Amino acid sequence: MPASASALPRDEQVIRAGMVGMGMIFDETYRPFFEGVDRRPLFDPCFGPCRVSLAAVATRTGRRAEAYRRQAPGSVGGFASFDGPAAVERLLQAGVDAVCIATPDDRHFAAARAVLAAGKHLLVEKPSVLRLAELDELDALARARGMLAKVVYHKLLDPDHKRLRTFCADDVLRHVNNGYASLLEPKSISGSQFAEWIVGRNPGTYVAVHYIKLIDFTFGLKLKRVSCTGQRGIVGPADGPTWDSTQLRLVYQHADGREAAFDVHTSWVTPDNFPGYVEQEVQFRFDNGVWNGHSRKRGVEMTVEGATPLKLKTTLNNHYNAPVLEPWGERSQRGYGLEVIERFMREVAAVEFGGPRDERPARLAAARELAYNDLAADRQVVAAVEAMEAILARHAAGQPECVVEVNAPEGGLVLRAPGRPEPEILYGPPV
Repeated sequence: MPASASALPRDEQVIRAGMVGMGMIFDETYRPFFEGVDRRPLFDPCFGPCRVSLAAVATRTGRRAEAYRRQAPGSVGGFASFDGPAAVERLLQAGVDAVCIATPDDRHFAAARAVLAAGKHLLVEKPSVLRLAELDELDALARARGMLAKVVYHKLLDPDHKRLRTFCADDVLRHVNNGYASLLEPKSISGSQFAEWIVGRNPGTYVAVHYIKLIDFTFGLKLKRVSCTGQRGIVGPADGPTWDSTQLRLVYQHADGREAAFDVHTSWVTPDNFPGYVEQEVQFRFDNGVWNGHSRKRGVEMTVEGATPLKLKTTLNNHYNAPVLEPWGERSQRGYGLEVIERFMREVAAVEFGGPRDERPARLAAARELAYNDLAADRQVVAAVEAMEAILARHAAGQPECVVEVNAPEGGLVLRAPGRPEPEILYGPPV
């Protein structure tokens, strides 16, 4: 926590932020957030004005950090830069108050554990971790240290998804029965941007989690069963552990015992010249209605000779992230991809600066009740991820069509393989 938070005048409150990882996600969302808040500090009647500074970064080689420092506007480029195996440890010794982690998903846990053990607030990109045991450990650390531990699910802040949740909360759309979600990304994602860590990974873990969280948070159902299959042969060998696309099925149960099934299809080998950076489609079917959403149908399309669809994309998602020239002449960058980071910093500011020091535990507890991003509310998403990864690993080893049952008599996550009477317990406690 800020060492002198209670003594800071209200016009000098500051959150010193650390950044672990400076790849594509940093460039699309964290960079414009830090640049924007450098020009215009946060303000709320609860905590007054609050500056957020990028104080330190940790990367593997330091090359991206130094390249960004050379062109960073304002005072943003004044951060300390650490690289190499001890980069996170050195960052945590640099006086940071909150740390954002945007590394490949299989590297989240070690960095997040170090952040919380050091007594720093945590924001980690989705999925938070890949195993429920890891989630348990991080949640316990956050509680023991009195820190916030939050995960980024920016699609929950998409205006369309907020509207969907509003209709469900207001009982306009009643009792979801089934649905599907599809997310396609260009081949450059897996072939170049993520080439350093792609081996053994799958696009389901990377992006299906957005829709798992959307289903989990919006409909409030209990996860019951997970199954998954997929395709290989483009990103890696056809008989290897690296997946081009996945088809995930999740079966949930309503409080009245009825089941709801959802299919989530993801791919990161779509041709680079397809219309959008990402093509997203959802349909949810209710007792009394149907909800359809499509990124191309809701948005705009643009053609520029010699530029689209490679240098610029034909389909633009201006809700997620868009650099714009404001009517009053200012250039800014807006969208729910940035808003979700700002919300986290506001939650940190409210905890640390939102009232007397002796009332901090109550403010911390209130922030932890926010189920849209708190680590403790991520259990069903991480359960689905752990189940999916286990199923795909068995498939790659020559044993397809496994199913994971959630909260079975034998344990919290129980993998059942065709032709094998004895199940495998992936996670013992209840999910």
